[in-house]
Amino acid sequence: MPSLSILRKSLLASVFVGAASLSAAAIAQELTVMQSEAPRSMDPGDQSATFTNALLAPVYEGLVLRAPDLSLVPGLATEWEPNADGIEWTFTLRDGVVFHDGTPFDADAVVYNFERHLDTDRGLAASGRLRTFLEGVEKVDDYTVKFTLQGPYPAFLNILTTNAGQIVSPTADAEGNLGAASVGTGPFQMAEYRSGEFVLQEKFADYWGDNSQSVEAIRWTWSSEPSVLSMALQTGDADVINPVPPAFAQVIDANPELELHVSDGSAVFWVALNTEAEALSDVRVRQALNFATDRDGIVNAIMSGYATPANSPLATVSEGYNPDLDPYPLDLDRARELLEEAGYGDGFSMSVVVQEHESRIGEVLQAMWAEIGVELDVRRMESGVWSAAAFGNVEQKAQEGVDSVIASWSSGVNGPDLQFRPLYHSSSFAPGSANLGFYHSEEFDSLLDEAAATVDVDARNAIYGQLQEIVNEDAPHVLLYVSRDLYATREGVENVWMIPGGLVRVDTATKR
Repeated sequence: MPSLSILRKSLLASVFVGAASLSAAAIAQELTVMQSEAPRSMDPGDQSATFTNALLAPVYEGLVLRAPDLSLVPGLATEWEPNADGIEWTFTLRDGVVFHDGTPFDADAVVYNFERHLDTDRGLAASGRLRTFLEGVEKVDDYTVKFTLQGPYPAFLNILTTNAGQIVSPTADAEGNLGAASVGTGPFQMAEYRSGEFVLQEKFADYWGDNSQSVEAIRWTWSSEPSVLSMALQTGDADVINPVPPAFAQVIDANPELELHVSDGSAVFWVALNTEAEALSDVRVRQALNFATDRDGIVNAIMSGYATPANSPLATVSEGYNPDLDPYPLDLDRARELLEEAGYGDGFSMSVVVQEHESRIGEVLQAMWAEIGVELDVRRMESGVWSAAAFGNVEQKAQEGVDSVIASWSSGVNGPDLQFRPLYHSSSFAPGSANLGFYHSEEFDSLLDEAAATVDVDARNAIYGQLQEIVNEDAPHVLLYVSRDLYATREGVENVWMIPGGLVRVDTATKR
């Protein structure tokens, strides 16, 4: 059998050719990962989808990396230091790093990357979370950069590990190729992308770190059909599936050739209510929908028990999460009273848009809310159509009659600001960010900004406690559940790990 070094050279020589040309030995060292949705973009800064982030993780890196134990470790920066007030941060960059297209990594590349996010004309999907706190970045010398923040921001280093902080090749970005052809500094480079079919990544021979122990290639495929995901793992067509459909979790767990991995997640599922819609502009109506929602029933019906009923806009693993909140126990009588007070005693009709693979949630809510006279029109959409509807502005949603959106959001372990700000701050209205229901509260905005500038952890968490109560009371959403992270591997696949929220890491995977 050829050595790994020979295999690596063979693979790299066949960049942009299909899997059919790979040798049998190379196929044995190819890891196939199947996820539940297709990638949104090959540019990490122009999307915010968890499963796309997982696909891009072997290709891109940030100045700071998240380790398997979830600690922060040096990445493209070897060290960093804030000034006394936490507003200026100086980073020493790693020397000898090149992008996959041969472009050198240096201070100019870092400045380019963050300036593209600060450029409001670019309109990149991940830019909003950076522009919230980042004032600017400047080159000190070839391998030193200085970031200036608008004020102290405790989650700064965390954000540098997310898709907004992933460093792309300035050359590829300037040529306009990143949307379809990822070019980073990571241990794997993109070899082929067939839209709608697969993404193939192969080891990068000039990687600055040690990528010698992992598989030689990673093939990413996808299917929104839960049965297809489960069957692919069982037949060996996939080595890793993410997420495991909850309905198939016990079957997979019982198979000695497979391993089910279960951990606490950070993806909060909720219904974003359009607070500009006539009925939903009344907080009593929004509260009524929450009281009419049987979260335990949803967890059992949709997630086969692999979730926690949501009691807060924050996930259970989030800093400052309050497990003692119970804002909306199932209470149909209270729901009917609130609708009566709001002038909707006879009920009303509303719509919800949902992606096809989550349509069952809409169907369950439809039955639940019918108990209080609410007729729910469930509009099932393929992912791209759903995105256009979900992220429509006020006028678009009014024109299209979009009253609510079933969605989920995961801030991982990166701090509550990344959950609260995109979903509920008044500066985050869709389409610019993810405040899909146009919720606005001056008190909420002020407290969130105060929390972002509060360095003391206990004081900051106290503010986050207030924010949870405000959002729950104003009910711009219907809380559903926090999913547990489920992924599965075939026997012989090791060194795969999970960042809470569903981001599976396979760039360190081995396969025998």
